[in-house]
Formats: sequence, structure tokens, C-alpha cells
Amino acid sequence: MNMKEGKRQKQVSALLLAELNKVFQKLGLSMIQGGMVSISSVKITPDLFEARIYLSFYQVSDPKAALKMIEDKAWEIKRDLVSSIRNQLRSMPQLTFYIDDSLDYVDKMDALFREIHENKTNGGEQP
Repeated sequence: MNMKEGKRQKQVSALLLAELNKVFQKLGLSMIQGGMVSISSVKITPDLFEARIYLSFYQVSDPKAALKMIEDKAWEIKRDLVSSIRNQLRSMPQLTFYIDDSLDYVDKMDALFREIHENKTNGGEQP
């Protein structure tokens, strides 16, 4: 299976990412439960029928509940999105929202590298 994104996929992903950010601001979805919600990436299927929207939650107490809140507003998000991009896309892809936990992964890796570095600089034994 070819995972390389085509040029059109990249264009549509970039367009959706930019427009979704505006829609989230307009609908007040950028701040939930006192934390920030950002769209970390948009992946689009080769047929352009489905857009997978990955959301990062920063200091949001319950990301699953926040995701549910966003899913409950999906029709509003889609309505605003359609009105802003209808001249640029023939058909509107199906939107699916996901929690992007790659930032958690990055934080874990950062902590691990810091620990390794501290062990080295403090004369810690190498395994």
C-alpha cells in the first residue's frame, strides 16, 4: 500500500487545515475546559472522500469529553467549512475527528532524552 500523499491530497489537506482552524476559532472550539485545542494535522484519503482530523488537546482536563463536544458540533463545523471552501473543492470530504496523542509521545521522548543526558553529565554509568 502506498502511503505517500499525492500533490492534490497535500493541497486539500493544507486547505482544510487552514480553514478548519478559522472555523474552530469562530465556533469557540479552540478553547475547551480551560485548555487549548489545536488541529495538529489533516490526513485525506487518496479519493478525497474522507478527511481525518487529528486534534491536540493542551491542558484540557478530559480530552475524550472535549472530542465528543467537537463531534457533536460536526455539522456546524462542516456547514462553515463548506461555505468557506465550496469554490475550491468539488465535493466535501467526510470529516472524522481523532485525538492526536503524538505530543504525549514527544513529551515522553523528551523526558527520556533529558534523563539520559543528565545521567551522562552526572558521570552516570553507561549500561
